[in-house]
Amino acid sequence: MKIVVIGSVAAGTSVAAKARRNTEEAEIVVYDKGKDISYSVCGIPYYLGGEVETIDNLIPRDEKWFKERFQIDIHTQHEVLEVNADAHTLTVKNLQTNETITENYDRLVLATGASPYTPAPFELGRYSNLFQVRSMEDARQIQEAIERLQPKKVVIVGAGFIGLEMTEQLIRKGLEVTIVQLEDQVMPQMDKEMAFHVEEELRNHNVTLQLADTVATINGNEKITQLTTTKGKTLETDLVILATGVRPNTQLGSSLGAEIGSSRALKVDKQMRTNIPNVFAVGDVAESFSVIDGQPLYRPLGSTANKMGRIAGDVITGGSLTHRGVLGTGIFRIFDLHVAQTGLTEKEARAKGYAIEVLYNIKPAHAKYLGGKEITIKALVDKKSERILGAQIVGPEGVDKRIDVLATAISFKAKAEDLFHLDLAYAPPFATTKDPILYTGMALDNALKKNPLLTASELMKRSQKETIQIIDTRSKKDYEKNHVAHAQHIPLADLRDRLSELDPTLPTVVYCNKGVTGNAAQNLLHNKGFKEVYNLSGGNKTYQLLKKMQTIDAENS
Repeated sequence: MKIVVIGSVAAGTSVAAKARRNTEEAEIVVYDKGKDISYSVCGIPYYLGGEVETIDNLIPRDEKWFKERFQIDIHTQHEVLEVNADAHTLTVKNLQTNETITENYDRLVLATGASPYTPAPFELGRYSNLFQVRSMEDARQIQEAIERLQPKKVVIVGAGFIGLEMTEQLIRKGLEVTIVQLEDQVMPQMDKEMAFHVEEELRNHNVTLQLADTVATINGNEKITQLTTTKGKTLETDLVILATGVRPNTQLGSSLGAEIGSSRALKVDKQMRTNIPNVFAVGDVAESFSVIDGQPLYRPLGSTANKMGRIAGDVITGGSLTHRGVLGTGIFRIFDLHVAQTGLTEKEARAKGYAIEVLYNIKPAHAKYLGGKEITIKALVDKKSERILGAQIVGPEGVDKRIDVLATAISFKAKAEDLFHLDLAYAPPFATTKDPILYTGMALDNALKKNPLLTASELMKRSQKETIQIIDTRSKKDYEKNHVAHAQHIPLADLRDRLSELDPTLPTVVYCNKGVTGNAAQNLLHNKGFKEVYNLSGGNKTYQLLKKMQTIDAENS
């Protein structure tokens, strides 16, 4: 059997390596039109920022290594021009010699990846200081330009993972950075109020944010010197980085009749087969599906690409591995803030028709007496099935292990109460006695059973339409500093004695700074016969954050 793989980054090399581990009988050939193989795209910003010493650290293996270890032939700078699925042949061009050959295959794997999207009015190749961040060649060119131009001002178009990681690294190199973002928030795949934490961190490090805006015009001939946005903002710049997302490279697959999925990537089954016999697709060119509801999902991440590649390599050589879907779990660092997410966002869950409880859980990552710093967990639970649907976490520490616990829990269809019963590791340097994950499960389970939550945004909307009784249970000092609009101040210690001041028939919202004291007040009022009592999710701290976000949005609109 002859296996031909087109593409030699994460997914393609995983196919080849797994196939060889399963059998010594197959001939395995890999083609790639680029110069480098099996490299870390995600490491490029850290190389450019100086955290990675040399670019070679991002390219741990070459063609010789694969040949010696696995007897796999990898041909770089070879472009596959077309595939004849009926004849099981492909036409390959050697980009160094321009020679064209015809190759045959028994099994073909498309690992053609994805290409950066170039929005108008930009034209790649026209300007000497315009770059994208996708390949090792991109990294080399950007590094060369930084050394040659000695830029002081940079404009980054796009505020996803790569755009923000590039921002962090260039700020640390001493450059002035402006981000231009089409949506009205950074990290558009997150809920807006959670992404606002990131925006605050960016502003704290003097990053200029130009949100809900695009680049309209470019000034400069061979080199961009100035950009003008749709809102009329003029941006002087020495360097421009496009980080506007990627599009799957489906052209080759489409030409041989491979079906395109609803996500615009190649549609595959759970064993990575396309609809064309003996043709598979893996990595950033292939569509995945959601662990939660089975719907098509496109999340071009290196971790998913490696997984898909291993599955295809196993199936081709007689194995039985199957893809179980993804949650879109991701994490990044932006200066002193770690940001992670998994599963559905609130926006996505509501769009899909789920009735959900939303918890904002603000807790120290480990014991405060050992310097534990607060993290904020936003978690969603389906009211009907009681399953955890998604989570987003921000904070300076402990974010990675909590998001991984939640991703694992969601993958195994955990309910809210299951989180509370997890036997997680505890010692003061690492966690609190009631870990933020355990508290998340407890609070969500309480919300499902008897103590419903109300988010700050829901409170703002309902307050415009109906009379709601709002009680601030904090100290007088905290209340006078700031409080929820129209809130009545009754400290928890006084609540029993002042019940006559309240109407038990009205919808009532209680709150404290973060939620714990509010929960105690909620229980008290329930026990005293109040019919409809909510605890403000995330307390006054989350309410004030949302209020600040709305104020900034209004100023920038």
